Amino acid sequence: MSISLTPVALERIKGYIADTPGAIGLRFGVSRTGCSGWGYVVDLAKETRQGDSVSEQDGVRVYVDADSLALVDGTEIDFLKQGLNEQFVFRNPNVAAECGCGESFTTDADKAA
Repeated sequence: MSISLTPVALERIKGYIADTPGAIGLRFGVSRTGCSGWGYVVDLAKETRQGDSVSEQDGVRVYVDADSLALVDGTEIDFLKQGLNEQFVFRNPNVAAECGCGESFTTDADKAA
């Protein structure tokens, strides 16, 4: 599994983990949502779940469930600040198309189905 964090995202996530009792890392995956099909799910992990793939970068563990792994493998997670706005940004090589509002995405596998 290859999920990478930019230095800015890494520091932001370290801060969230430090501020959250019981947090052991970042949980990253997808769920069906939006007009295109898949939306990202990001939360702090508080336990390892059966089937999780775990990677670690500079002390931050990233937990991905088995169902999401093929859809997010290779993703770079960044954190951007633009004026008053702050957000995580996902650069996912598996994305074939995104909906106009940016809420969801599809992959080539979805198009074939």
